[in-house]
Amino acid sequence: MTIDEFSRSVDTGLKLSKRIYYGKDTTSTSAPKKQLSMEKSLSRNSSSASSFKLPQNHHPTGPMVYAVINEPNVVDNPDIRSYQPYVYGRCDPPALIPLHMVGVNLDVVCWLDTAVVTLSASWRVHCVASNVCCDCRVAIPMGDQGSLLGVEVETTRRSYFTQLVTSEDEKDGEHEATKDGFLMKGNTYTFRILQVEGGSNIHVKSKWSQRLSYQGDGFCLCVPFTFPVHVFPVFKKVPCREKMVLNVNSVIGVATTCNIASHPLKELKRQGGQLCFSYEAEVVKWSCQDFYFSYSVCSNEIFGRLLLQSPSLHDFDQRDIFCFYLFPGTNRSMKPFAKEVVFVIDISGSMRGDPLEKTKYEVIGTLWKLNQGDSFNIVASNGDIKSFSSSLVLATEETITHATEWMNTNLIADGGTNLMIPLKQAIDQFSKTGDSIPLIFLITDGTVEDERDICNMMKGHIVDGNTNSPRICTFGIGSYCNHYFLQMLANIGKGYYDSAFDVDSISLRMQKLFDNATTPILSNVTLDALQNLDSYEIYPFCLPDLLYRSPLIVSGRFKGKFPDVVEVQGFLADSSTHVIDVKVVKANDMPLEMVCARREIDTLTAHAWLDQNKELEEKVARISLQRGVPSEYTRMILALHDNVKPTIESILQLEKYSKSKNKKKTYFVNLSIGFGNLTATAENLPPGIQELKLSEQGGKMMKAAASCCAILLDRFCCKCFIQACVQVNDQCAIALTQLCAALACFQCLSCCCETCDSCAEMCLNCL
Repeated sequence: MTIDEFSRSVDTGLKLSKRIYYGKDTTSTSAPKKQLSMEKSLSRNSSSASSFKLPQNHHPTGPMVYAVINEPNVVDNPDIRSYQPYVYGRCDPPALIPLHMVGVNLDVVCWLDTAVVTLSASWRVHCVASNVCCDCRVAIPMGDQGSLLGVEVETTRRSYFTQLVTSEDEKDGEHEATKDGFLMKGNTYTFRILQVEGGSNIHVKSKWSQRLSYQGDGFCLCVPFTFPVHVFPVFKKVPCREKMVLNVNSVIGVATTCNIASHPLKELKRQGGQLCFSYEAEVVKWSCQDFYFSYSVCSNEIFGRLLLQSPSLHDFDQRDIFCFYLFPGTNRSMKPFAKEVVFVIDISGSMRGDPLEKTKYEVIGTLWKLNQGDSFNIVASNGDIKSFSSSLVLATEETITHATEWMNTNLIADGGTNLMIPLKQAIDQFSKTGDSIPLIFLITDGTVEDERDICNMMKGHIVDGNTNSPRICTFGIGSYCNHYFLQMLANIGKGYYDSAFDVDSISLRMQKLFDNATTPILSNVTLDALQNLDSYEIYPFCLPDLLYRSPLIVSGRFKGKFPDVVEVQGFLADSSTHVIDVKVVKANDMPLEMVCARREIDTLTAHAWLDQNKELEEKVARISLQRGVPSEYTRMILALHDNVKPTIESILQLEKYSKSKNKKKTYFVNLSIGFGNLTATAENLPPGIQELKLSEQGGKMMKAAASCCAILLDRFCCKCFIQACVQVNDQCAIALTQLCAALACFQCLSCCCETCDSCAEMCLNCL
C-alpha cells in the first residue's frame, strides 16, 4: 500500500465517520474540511485513478489505530444508535477510520547517539456498532533510522505480543501463520489486529530504537508525536491524560546543557551526565507537535572516552564489551583539510525524475561549499561513462558553473547500472602524494552482480595509515539497492554511509552526508591500546575520520585489559600529529550491549554477505534473538492469545490456528532492508515502486460497475435524493436519466481501458 492509497482510505473513513451521531453532550472534533475531491479508484494501477485529485495527506505523524471498514453499514455509535439510512456496497479498498485516543504515555531513554522509545496508548472503537467486530490497523511512525523492537496489544477478546524467531523457525511455521505488516514512507510500520468489538478499548504498547542526530555541538531527539484533531474523544466527560518521561545518560564526562524542549518538561534529576524530565497533564487536545529535545556538549577541544562493561550471564559471547567515542568539540579555528572530491552518480533509467534531479541539486550545492584549493570531478554511469573532465579541476566559480551546465545537459536517466568502471576511473584520478584527502561519493539506487568484486577491488587501494587512501562515502536510494554492499564499501574506505528509502527524504539525508564527510577534523585515527589486547573485534572494523559535524563512535568485544588511560592519535590538516588522552571508565549505568546492538548487527551482516559466511549469519541471528533487535536472519512474529473462546463469526478465513493452546501467529514482513533486487534494477523500476499482482479481469469488471454507482451515491444522501426525484417533472427526469447514462458510459470506457491495459501486460509477460 502506497501513501496515496493509505491517504485515500483514511479520507474515505473520515467521510464515513460523519454518519455517527454522538448526542448533545459532545465537543466538535470533526476533521477539517477538504477542498479536494476524491473518488474510489478502480484498481491500484488504474489509469483512470490518476485523473482524480488526491485527498490531503493523512500520513500518520504519531502512533495511530484505525478501524478497517469493509461494510459501510457497520459504522455507528456503539452507545447511541444513529439510525442512519442503509448504505449499500463495499469499501474497496477498505476505509480507515482513525479511532479516538483516550490516553498516551511516552517514555524515552537516551544513551550516547541511541534512543529507546516506549509508547503506550489506548484507543476506543467509537465508530462501530456494539454488536459488530472489525479489524484495526495499527500505525507506528518511528524517528531517524528507527527499528521496531516489540509490540504488545490488549483487546477485550485477545492479547498480542511480538517475539523474534530464526528464519528456519519461519519456514517450519509457514503453514500455521499468516503474513502481515508493511513499511510505509516516513519509516512508519503498520499491521493489523483482528476482530475488535465496537465500543471496546484497544491498548497498544510499542517499543523502538532510533538515532539521535548531532547538530552543532550536541544531540537532538525528535519522536513523532503529532495527532490530528479528529482522534480526540468527542465526549466532554472522558478524561484524557498525556504523560512523558525523558531520561538522558550522555556518559560523555563533560557538562551538558539543555537547549530546546517542545513540551513543558519538569526537571526531576541532574547528576553528572544523567538528566531526568517529566510532563503530565490532563489535556483538552492531544499534542500538535513532535516531541523534540536537544542538549549541548560543553567542550571546546576534541575529547572522548572508552567505556567498558562485562557481558551479562546469558550472553553467548562472554568477551567484554567496549565502546569508544570522540567528539569534535566546538573549536572551528583549525585549518581545514584540502580535499579531492569525485562524485560517482548512477544515471540509470530508474533514477529518472526526482531521484536524479535532487541528486544533481545537492551535488551542485556541495561544490559551492568547497574551499579554495579543493578540486573535484563528476563521473556518471548508465553503462556508458560520462565525465565532466578527464582529470580533477579546481573548485572555482567558473568550473562550478560549467559543471552545473554540464550536469543539466548530460545527466539524463537512461540505460542500466554499472558501478565498477566509474569507481576505477574515480580512483585513478587521485594524486598519490600531497596533503589532500581523496573523497569518493557513490550515489545509486540499484544492485549489480559484481558487488563483491568491487569490494575486493577497493581493498587493494586502501593503505592503512595513509592519508592519500581514498575515503568512500556511499548513499543508497530506495529499497532495490544492496544497502549492505554500500555499508561494506564505506567501511572498507573509512567513509560513511547513509540512505533514503523514500524520494522525499533524499535531499535532507544526502545534504547531511555531503556536509559531514567534507569537513574532516582528524584523519587516520588510531587507538593503539587495541594492539596490546589478547584479541578484539571492532564494529566497524576500520576507524573512520573524525568530522566537524559528527562524533566518532565505535564498539566491539575484547579479551585482555585496557589501561586506565589510552592514547588516541590522528593527523591534523597541517600534517601534524594530534594526541588525545582518553579515560577508560566502567559503564555500569547503561546497557552497552543494547546501545551497540544495531551497529554490531549491521557490520556483521555486511561481513556475512561479503564472505558468504554461514557461521557469521548464525552469529547475527543469535545476537538478534538475545538483544531483541531484528536482523536479516531473524523474523518478528505477532503471537495471538484468545482471552475468551472466539465465536465462529469472529474467525476470519485468513486466520489459521497453531497446534497448541489456542494460539495463532502472524509474521511481520518488511522489517529488514534485504540485499537488493537485481530484477528490479534490470527493469529500471524507480525507487518505491513495488511489484503489483494483476487482478482477475472479472474482478475488474465488478469493481468498475460498482464504482460507477458508488461515485454517484457518495455525492447524495439516499433519502434526500429519493425525495428530490419525486418532485421533478418529466423533462427533468429524462435529463437526469441521460446524465446517468453518460456517466455510466464514461465509467465503462475506463473499465475497458483498464482491462485492455491489463491484457497488454499479460501478453508482454508471455513473450
